[in-house]
Amino acid sequence: MRRGSLRLRLVGAAAALIVLALVLAGAGLLVIFERELAARATDDLDRTAKFIAAQLEPGPEGRPRLLQEPADLRLATAYGGLYWQVEGGGTLLRSRSLWDAQLQPPAFPPGVVQGAEPEVLTLAGPERSRLLAVRRAVALGRRGAEVDYAILVAIDRRDLAASRDSFLAMLVPSLAGLGLVLVLAMAAFVHRAMLPFRALGRDLRAVEAGQRATLSGAVPDEVRPVVEALNRLVTLQERAVGRARMQAGDMAHGLKTPLAVLGALARRLRAENRAAEAAEVEEQVQAMARQVDRALARARAGGGAALRRHGTPVRPLAHKLVSVLQRLPADRAIDWRLEVAPDFTFPAEEGDLTEMLGNVLDNARKWAGGVVRLATEGGALVVEDDGPGLAPDLADSITRGQRWDESRPGTGFGLAITRDLLEGSGGALQLQRAASGGLRVLLQPAAGA
Repeated sequence: MRRGSLRLRLVGAAAALIVLALVLAGAGLLVIFERELAARATDDLDRTAKFIAAQLEPGPEGRPRLLQEPADLRLATAYGGLYWQVEGGGTLLRSRSLWDAQLQPPAFPPGVVQGAEPEVLTLAGPERSRLLAVRRAVALGRRGAEVDYAILVAIDRRDLAASRDSFLAMLVPSLAGLGLVLVLAMAAFVHRAMLPFRALGRDLRAVEAGQRATLSGAVPDEVRPVVEALNRLVTLQERAVGRARMQAGDMAHGLKTPLAVLGALARRLRAENRAAEAAEVEEQVQAMARQVDRALARARAGGGAALRRHGTPVRPLAHKLVSVLQRLPADRAIDWRLEVAPDFTFPAEEGDLTEMLGNVLDNARKWAGGVVRLATEGGALVVEDDGPGLAPDLADSITRGQRWDESRPGTGFGLAITRDLLEGSGGALQLQRAASGGLRVLLQPAAGA
């Protein structure tokens, strides 16, 4: 995809939004997990505190004793991460995991009710740890002689952090995989959404190449207004090109009569032995005829830049032109070499190609030593002769309509008209030196034609 591609922009924007959404979702899931983890830990600590309360009984002078300790290996391991202690009756009971440490909870707030909801605390623990603790206040003993006890159960927050890190280690690659799948799915979606535009591009190229008259209407509703507008544009331009050609033809017919009258006048003057005046009139008639031909060629070249190009098979047309040129008087035989594939087409109207190719082949015939070659080079046409060739500094002057050598018949406008027709449709005319030393003329069509 190119940098300015709409598909690249859409996929990039979608990928950025997907990444942002997954980051926010991951942060939200992590917060929810931490809260749920803390809630479950608190619930487990409270169940342990209730178990201790059920196994606790007051001894002599209210000193507590625990009938059975909770069965958890962490409670039997020094600084194992899970701790309990019971305080009351002037005695402190604690789990083996506390070893020589003692938890220092704050005093009970005023109005604590026995058996009420547990109090959740954050305490300092052994080895500079931070603990999540649950404390319950219970009263045991005979009625009227109850003894108050504070049961405290705590867990190291590092254990909770380890669980969170384990969850995060699974969450990150899972979200990354989900993000990749979503980005690929979005890329596939954008690719499918752009299919009508690629089909529209293919139809436009087909219309431009003359392979079809209008764009296909089998497109989604969102694209149909564009297709209809382009079809109207193609139709309007075809009509405009037709009118331009008709007007050019009308102008040519309108000027033929005055030029014929002037030619007749020149012949009359010459018949009256007024050769100087006749030559002047003939010179002006020829100049006007050249300008008319040039103007008509420019008008046709302007019409050739239509949206729809018509391809013309080259080989049949070349055979017709060579057949005509062979009938012209010549002082030497020409070996015509037509090296063009039967199915090769040139993107131009048949009339325009006839004039362009006819001008170039006729020019090659006049200057060739004995061989004229017509071949293809990619999508271009190449005409070569084995004549004297052309100096590089004369190429520009010839394409402007100036004569190279007065020793050969012609107006000097053939190559200039060919150049105008090619440039009018986006192509180009190149004059080069052939391998045989003669002139090599390259008729290059418009790019993409």
